[in-house]
Amino acid sequence: MLQVHFIRENKEEVVSRLAKKNFDAVTIVNLVVELDEKRRATQVELDNLLAESNKISKDIGELMKNGEKAKAEILKEKTSQIKEKTKELNDVLNETSGLLQEELYKLPNLPADIVPAGKTAEDNLNVFQKGTIPVLHEGALPHWELAKKYDIIDFELGVKITGAGFPVYKGKGAKLQRALITYFLDKNTEAGYQEYQVPHVVNEASGFGTGQLPDKEGQMYHIGVDDLYLIPTAEVPVTNLFRDDLVQESDLPILCTGYTPCFRREAGSYGAHVRGLNRLHQFDKVEIVRIEKPENSYAALDGMVEHVKGILDELQLPYRVLRLCGGDMSFASALTYDFEVFSTAQDRWLEISSVSNFETFQANRLKLRYKDTNGKNQLAHTLNGSSLALPRVLAGILENYQTPEGIVIPEVLRKYTGFDMIN
Repeated sequence: MLQVHFIRENKEEVVSRLAKKNFDAVTIVNLVVELDEKRRATQVELDNLLAESNKISKDIGELMKNGEKAKAEILKEKTSQIKEKTKELNDVLNETSGLLQEELYKLPNLPADIVPAGKTAEDNLNVFQKGTIPVLHEGALPHWELAKKYDIIDFELGVKITGAGFPVYKGKGAKLQRALITYFLDKNTEAGYQEYQVPHVVNEASGFGTGQLPDKEGQMYHIGVDDLYLIPTAEVPVTNLFRDDLVQESDLPILCTGYTPCFRREAGSYGAHVRGLNRLHQFDKVEIVRIEKPENSYAALDGMVEHVKGILDELQLPYRVLRLCGGDMSFASALTYDFEVFSTAQDRWLEISSVSNFETFQANRLKLRYKDTNGKNQLAHTLNGSSLALPRVLAGILENYQTPEGIVIPEVLRKYTGFDMIN
């Protein structure tokens, strides 16, 4: 959530920068400023009345002490009038503050200066690419056919149990999935991230805290009877570990990692681009989250990008890194880098990770602050990234490592799988 004082003091800049996200902020920004002025004016009037009431109370005490009851009664009547006015002002203040909060929730985060302009994924900027795209043998298959051929993932069985987008991993497929999770977690903890096991459902406050609500409620599974949400990513519960916290400057940076299943309702379209593991309602992901001092957050973002690169280098998958344009960024992000792996059998790039800096946007919602060396409370910066999302990494491994004899397991994973080939 953007800070009110920044919007008030930089109206034109806010409108201009949000235009890069193709968001017309004029009406909301004007309303935010108007509501904030009303809120501040009401607060001043209320504070003045309360000060007057306190003074009158002291005067009444003095009059009663001096035996001037008649004068005291007159002031008591005035006190009653002030109390009634105070109640009215409190109601106005609460209503205005609520309306202001609602409007603030509608504004996306401001994109960083280096975010390229653009409206769709076609406008994203390719900033890095590595790896040789393998030449597959004749008769090479896409991963969904490989999964069926080697009986390692059963998409039809998932439909039977739940519905489309809920695959069942079997045998060596299940073990490879588990190997990837453990490998990702090991790489993250070796890099200094503390591992957490967190709930897979969150309350509404957690969804608001990280910006999924009210922006993405249509993509989240809602448990109506309990008013809880299945998590779309471990980012939500992990970042909310620090909601309402005041940490010491010496505690920063805070580095967290966690594995969770993720649940998203966004699947549902048809065609080869969403077949198999390309898009799912439930999938596994290992996440990294950082809480940083503002002056260090962009260096931390670069470090997270390098960390994910290192994992993909070890997996020896061809990949590229994209800096997302304004129109393709998330609601809460200030700067995002997407990682894509090349699916040789499908002849297309598949997104496998997003690494983002949210600056103070989430921290303001979360009330996540740190006390600086001067003793002042400051909003922290939050960052997160997939390290990594499993379905498309697995798809990339199955397709790029396939041979006429079977699917070769990347060398770095063999100590986790206990086998070097699926055949």
